[in-house]
Amino acid sequence: MLTEDPDFHPLKLLTVVCEAELENLVAEDAMRLGARGYTVIDARGCGSHGRRDASWHHSGNVRFEILCDLATGRVIARHLQHRYFADYAMVCYLSEVQVLRQEKF
Repeated sequence: MLTEDPDFHPLKLLTVVCEAELENLVAEDAMRLGARGYTVIDARGCGSHGRRDASWHHSGNVRFEILCDLATGRVIARHLQHRYFADYAMVCYLSEVQVLRQEKF
């Protein structure tokens, strides 16, 4: 549970884990749909599409972190669902977070 602290402001964190080859497309989609920025991190793991060990660029995953309001997070996630889920390995989830400097997001 998040604690009460007047310096921290509630926001949503949209996390997207997807195939590395989608990085530029997802970044463009997120910014066009209202994100004010994002962070991309190389990711490895295992799931229904098998093991993603990133031993070469196209076998890797990336993890996007997008801080945004709920409406923006839902719009981006729904767009990614409709555009990519059928053909690519991708996971999206929204989390509650608290941030300093709310005006940045």
